[in-house]
Amino acid sequence: MTFYGYKRPDGRVGVRNHILILPASVCASDTTRIVASQVTGAVTFNNQNGCSQVGSDQQLTMDVMAGYAANPNVYGTVVVSLGCENCQMDLVVKAIQERTNKPLKQVIIQEAGGTLKAIEQAVRYAKEMAAEASILQREEFPISELIIGTECGGSDPTSGLAANPLIGQLSDLLVQHNSTSVLSETTEFIGGEHLLAARAANKEVHDRIYEIVHRYEKALQLVGEEVREGNPSPGNKAGGLTTLEEKSLGCIHKGGHTPVNAVYDYAKQLNKEEGLVIMDTPGNDPSSVAAMVAGGCQIVVFSTGRGTPTGNPIAPVIKITGNRITYANMVDNIDVDASPVIYGPKTLEQLGDELLDLVVKVANGQQTKAESLGYTEMAIARVCNYV
Repeated sequence: MTFYGYKRPDGRVGVRNHILILPASVCASDTTRIVASQVTGAVTFNNQNGCSQVGSDQQLTMDVMAGYAANPNVYGTVVVSLGCENCQMDLVVKAIQERTNKPLKQVIIQEAGGTLKAIEQAVRYAKEMAAEASILQREEFPISELIIGTECGGSDPTSGLAANPLIGQLSDLLVQHNSTSVLSETTEFIGGEHLLAARAANKEVHDRIYEIVHRYEKALQLVGEEVREGNPSPGNKAGGLTTLEEKSLGCIHKGGHTPVNAVYDYAKQLNKEEGLVIMDTPGNDPSSVAAMVAGGCQIVVFSTGRGTPTGNPIAPVIKITGNRITYANMVDNIDVDASPVIYGPKTLEQLGDELLDLVVKVANGQQTKAESLGYTEMAIARVCNYV
């Protein structure tokens, strides 16, 4: 199978052709919002981090910022900083250049002469990049070039019965085609981690699966907290889930049935043609999706039993529900109705083929509902809510 994408100078292939206006900190976020609004094809996000962070916390932010710039859906990046934040411009630029050699410009508000001059400079850079990006033509590539993230949010019993098994079916198909499928949300392995560990490709991966789960639980216990007090969420409980273990047994279906070949830390660079892998992320949907996109995912497939409008500024998000009532109530937001897995007449295998076809169409440029609505929710994990 093939799709049509944009070849980048670093060798990776994008399914979108964005110009990223990257805020290095919260103090630059309003400026980047104004810049992006003036340039066709530009995207940005509200960065709540970038300053007043300890080292390990700041590293999470740096990895997401560098990963967003390196994501193959981005043609080039204009970094905007205030000038005095922890994430100094030279640090951000160095982190980006370690991941990619794509076009990169920088604007420092304090050195440009204030907001208006910084906006003028950044808009000029972004429009120059947009003109260059507009010349690119899509080329045909095998789907082994795709790295697909998987996520679930607002789960209910139909998530484990239909939507997540459907994503698992897609994951198995992608692995057959030498693509990479990413399973995330470490807190939602708890109670089912032994099932994932049993599928590890080697002892190192086996031990890492247990390590990330136990580290998460122990870190919360050190500050007197218990993960099961916040998970399942009130929405999960209202939907019919009763325990974290019950939720986890449904969530891990997103990983299908193939071996787990690697475990990646939060927002680290993912490899293509690696089959099924895990990324260590929190259960919070926007910050988990952000990590996978920073790792290089061009598309995210997202299950929801209760319904959600969640999108992402860089990668298209395909949303799936196994709850036919949710699909009827939120048809503006949900791309795929997986309820036939429960009620018929279609089989899991038939719907899996249809979902793979939709992934290829989205890779070719078809907008998801989140994209058409302009939804770009985004968060970055913090040490205080990640470990």
